[in-house]
Amino acid sequence: MMTIRKANERGHADHGWLNSYHTFSFANYHDPNWMGFRNLRVINDDTVAPGAGFGEHPHRDMEIISYVLDGALEHRDSIGTGRVIKPGEFQYMAAGTGVVHSEYNPSKQNPVHFLQIWIQPDKAGAKPAYGEKAYSSAAPGRLNLVASKSGRDGSIRINQDADLWLAKFSDSDTLTHELRPDRHAWVHVAEGNVTLNGKKLSAGDGAAISQESKLQLVGSGKAQVLLFDLN
Repeated sequence: MMTIRKANERGHADHGWLNSYHTFSFANYHDPNWMGFRNLRVINDDTVAPGAGFGEHPHRDMEIISYVLDGALEHRDSIGTGRVIKPGEFQYMAAGTGVVHSEYNPSKQNPVHFLQIWIQPDKAGAKPAYGEKAYSSAAPGRLNLVASKSGRDGSIRINQDADLWLAKFSDSDTLTHELRPDRHAWVHVAEGNVTLNGKKLSAGDGAAISQESKLQLVGSGKAQVLLFDLN
């Protein structure tokens, strides 16, 4: 069973310095039909104006992942991390017992476009942690494991039984992902156009998949997809 969430159906907030599209309910946008999917709670498609950003603010008990699509994102936090994340790079922060952080666009000329992802942890009170993975040079036509509960195959270790995969496409690349029994998936198209199990999806579209054993993704030109394999 597959339920498609079209890009133009998402919540939208334009604050001038921030243009954000919400796949799931977030802040002032509330839709009881879209409160998240399984342990995936937030996918925000954010564009931040030059020189602007999110000032210092706290988080607790949430797994937070950012993926930069264009521009640069400067991160600073209370556990001593300060980094500028660039296109093709993932940033992970386990908020756990509590973290204060800020996210800014360091450029004075160019906006930054990134995805902000929240996953609910499998336990409260974890130790705060930080991690990164870079896929700017990843070849198209393969699935790259970004994050997992076990940290297998060099992926970022997170506090939830969830796998996050990145797929890049060029032309008609075809990728298949097997879902184990009682597993679910969310597919988010970050850029471009793909076909998922015969259904066409475009940038910003998402799809919830349950009671399926196999996902087939076919590219149509240059595209990027995030695939969440969830319990």
